[in-house]
Amino acid sequence: MRAEKDGETLALVARLAATCLGGTGALIHRHDRDVGRLRLVAATGLFGESERTWADLPDDQDAAPAQALERGRFVCVAGDGLGAGSAACAALPIPGADGPIGVLTVLTAEPGEPDEVQRSLLHALTRWAGARLGGAGSSVSGPSGAERSVQMGELTTALAEAVTSRDVVEAVAQYVLPPFGADGLVFQILEGGRLHVVGSAGYPQEFISLLDGMPLAAHLPVRDVLRTRTPRFLEAKAEVARRYPTMKGINAASPKEAVVFLPMIASGRSMGLCVVSFSRPRSFSNEERTLLTALSGLVGQSLERARLYDVEHARARELQRGLLPRMLPRLPAARAAARYLPAGRGEEVGGDWYDLIALSADRVAMVIGDVIGHGIAEAATMGRLRTAVRTLADLEIPPDELFSRLNDLVSDLGEDFYATCLYAVFDPVARTCTYSLAGHPPPVIVHPDGTVHSPDVAPDPPLGAAKPPFETHQLQLPDESLLVLYTDGLVESPTRDADQGLAQLRQLLSRTAAGTVCFGAADEDADIRCLEELSDTVVSGLLPDHETTTDDAGLLIVHARCTAAHDVASLDLPNDPRAAGQARQYVREQLGAWGLGDLVLTTELLVSELVGNVVRHAKDPVRLRLLRSRSLICEVYDGSLTTPRIRHAGHTDEGGRGLQLVAALSRRWGARYLHDGKCIWTEQDLEPAQAAGVPGGREREEARSDDHPRE
Repeated sequence: MRAEKDGETLALVARLAATCLGGTGALIHRHDRDVGRLRLVAATGLFGESERTWADLPDDQDAAPAQALERGRFVCVAGDGLGAGSAACAALPIPGADGPIGVLTVLTAEPGEPDEVQRSLLHALTRWAGARLGGAGSSVSGPSGAERSVQMGELTTALAEAVTSRDVVEAVAQYVLPPFGADGLVFQILEGGRLHVVGSAGYPQEFISLLDGMPLAAHLPVRDVLRTRTPRFLEAKAEVARRYPTMKGINAASPKEAVVFLPMIASGRSMGLCVVSFSRPRSFSNEERTLLTALSGLVGQSLERARLYDVEHARARELQRGLLPRMLPRLPAARAAARYLPAGRGEEVGGDWYDLIALSADRVAMVIGDVIGHGIAEAATMGRLRTAVRTLADLEIPPDELFSRLNDLVSDLGEDFYATCLYAVFDPVARTCTYSLAGHPPPVIVHPDGTVHSPDVAPDPPLGAAKPPFETHQLQLPDESLLVLYTDGLVESPTRDADQGLAQLRQLLSRTAAGTVCFGAADEDADIRCLEELSDTVVSGLLPDHETTTDDAGLLIVHARCTAAHDVASLDLPNDPRAAGQARQYVREQLGAWGLGDLVLTTELLVSELVGNVVRHAKDPVRLRLLRSRSLICEVYDGSLTTPRIRHAGHTDEGGRGLQLVAALSRRWGARYLHDGKCIWTEQDLEPAQAAGVPGGREREEARSDDHPRE
């Protein structure tokens, strides 16, 4: 067992030495005086033939280890003397009671002498190795030394696997503090002349706040450590007060007694320091000083790498969040809440996104998608797809045609880009939800009575791998239904397949959504609060331990509100010149019934122009529809697919100004195309008191028979 522990310690020494010099490998030889040879007992960074080359060396060979043994001092030579391919070797004898008993050698990719601090660390490591090889007493023997050796080996592994600064802090807290009986840890980084705390353990937040942002000039112990690049071992508060009297305030506020200040050096610069502290005064043995000094170099390299990752990861997350909607719109027919949860573990961001888009006639487009893969490129692709969806949705094209165009876009990005997507359009007048799926799970629908179901439909392949045409699916939605859209990261995990996750989601919605205030909420704010709470419940129920997840998760919950029947008025018109007059008469009567008499003149002009254009340029059937919502919506349908365009009429032209008049009189206008014709629509602003529901709006509708015919 002792031999096994010694081997683990020597391997750790080799890894620390390689880290200290930024080497490609390191090795430890024991000197066998009886046969005049150097036997390899530990190595790191060597494989196969390279390790066999170093395994057994004559002590008079012209190689760095033999030279260091012969001269009894540090040597640094170009090459390795063995033809093994190293650019340079730094070798240092391992001291023993009667002279060198071995050699520590570091292989480097570039020639060059180590600096003073690096040499000091190498000397400390050789003394530690000498204790294990049997030539420097037994200062590290016994249970405490064995435990530390194992803990330090585990620390090296944990630091190699650490990704973030938080991972580094947790690794040091777990594997360094217990073996030394320490109970405090602070990591401070020097930036812009100030010390910033990037991680701590065992300290109250009030004390950490005193340290964070402190000027380097005001913290004398840290300034001395970073200037000299040598550790400071302060065994009690009294010693701190004696050596640094200007630190009286910080010293008094600290809950610790003994403190070790360890410089962290990476890429040849002092990046900050690691502070290890103890609640009681204590002294430090040579072995403890050596070990902590050696570990500081390893920790510094790991933290530097982790901080570079933190910066890049934060930028990627910021990019992704910047590409998602900052706030979902509150629409007459839909109110929504959404959640995006980046992967708790993993190196890159994902490409999940969601959106809620207002269309004409109070219709609402809902989209959720996931670019397959993780990384900056996937996040950027997500932003491009979201922009493309909004642009295509503004053209009022149906879901299957939108997917056909989106599929071409993804295919043009390259063979390595794919995305799943669900795009749905909710029509509050027809009470339908029309959607298409591209490799994405279908929505989950929650009815006001608590019934939960998910359509059993087969999705088309993901965008980038599909071949149009795409399937279109349609649902009939009762008023006040909830539509729940999600990405696979919400329901699927390493311990749960997608079907199990979907079943759990349905059960969760059935328990929590039935009878919720979302159904029939009195005002928008209460509705939004309810949806936010429901979103949090779903996320916490499906991802209770989000920090362990390996995929991003997206969730969009939409409260669909259908249009009241009395807020819709429709009239079929003949395809002849009488149509415009009939349309104007209908507008006067209907707006009078709605209490919108002040809009009659403007609306008559709009409707007369739109109907006149249809009679002049289009064909049957012709129909007028008026919708009262937050705005007054006028729609004229015909059986033609011709596209209306605003003309730039000259001063002497007798026509061509009709659509200019339409654009001037309405807040916005446009056209959408149907399978058998088109619809030209306009929107006019209403005062809040004139909008649907005040008076005679949704509140009155609830008192009316639900059998009233609806469009």
